[in-house]
Amino acid sequence: MRSFIEKMPKAELHLHIEGSLEPELMFALAQRNNVTLDFKSVEEVRAAYEFSNLQDFLDIYYLGTNVLLHEQDFYDMTWAYLTKAHEQNIRHAEIMFDPQTHTDRGIPFETVITGIHRALEDAKKEYGITTKLIMSFLRHLSEEEAFKTLEEGAKYKDWITAVGLDSSEVGNPPEKFKRVYQKARDLGFLPVAHAGEEGPAPYIWGALDDLGAMRIDHGVRSIEDEKLLDRLVESRVPLTVCPLSNTKLCVFDKMEDHSIKKLLDKGLCVMVNSDDPAYFGGYVNENYIAIQEALDLSRDDLYQLARNSFEATFLTDAEKADLIAELDAYFEANPT
Repeated sequence: MRSFIEKMPKAELHLHIEGSLEPELMFALAQRNNVTLDFKSVEEVRAAYEFSNLQDFLDIYYLGTNVLLHEQDFYDMTWAYLTKAHEQNIRHAEIMFDPQTHTDRGIPFETVITGIHRALEDAKKEYGITTKLIMSFLRHLSEEEAFKTLEEGAKYKDWITAVGLDSSEVGNPPEKFKRVYQKARDLGFLPVAHAGEEGPAPYIWGALDDLGAMRIDHGVRSIEDEKLLDRLVESRVPLTVCPLSNTKLCVFDKMEDHSIKKLLDKGLCVMVNSDDPAYFGGYVNENYIAIQEALDLSRDDLYQLARNSFEATFLTDAEKADLIAELDAYFEANPT
């Protein structure tokens, strides 16, 4: 089953590009840019990846981004992820980036997005991977600051498909960003938002009703609200679930407790993603393998998760159909 999962075509829709910065590359960029890290070795960095909550992770996450200073740094980070995605048979990726993490350090928005975009274009030529880019607002900052980021992002509308919302969830409900999301939708950006990870189920309602979110990132706490589950089933609003992240951040005590199988069985459009793979112990394949082993997923479960990942993309219907046909062909060529 492990080999079957590894070779299976799939999409990834919840990936923070800054969260793919592996310690080895972090140290290489620190050396290249003469940045002093608080850690003395790759091993020391990895040893620090024991988190009790989301904020513990974010503290180290933001520290690691300090090595990203130049366009080439953002290119190298993005290229490293896309190379891994190609190795894992990811056919399409919708990638989030956090411009405020960098502009607040004095790095120009143009520097950030140009490096990322150049890598996306090269990966399409080299690997045949298609991509979309999602600009995320940091929810622990103000809506006014989000408006400034939206103004910058609007200059690159041809490169950015959607806006998202991430960072510290508890205490920063979706309605805090209602006006900026309305403006983003008016500009033609598609809306997605993190909700229902550490935050409660009402945050998912807020993301849907106040932000108009077309996709919920995480959303695992929807299991606590039957009416919400009914709405998500009826509307087919996708949940981009990240199992290793959820257990690493103690949303679930262990993988056997994870809700993804229950959500799948209830008919929700859930799929498997890696979130911040450099910090949470694995990319998409490792997430699939972890839940397959812990929750005893069947081939039908794996098929539906992968199919959902294609259906939930922001690709055209024709592009989705092509990817689903590739998935169907893979399952037909690899019977039980």
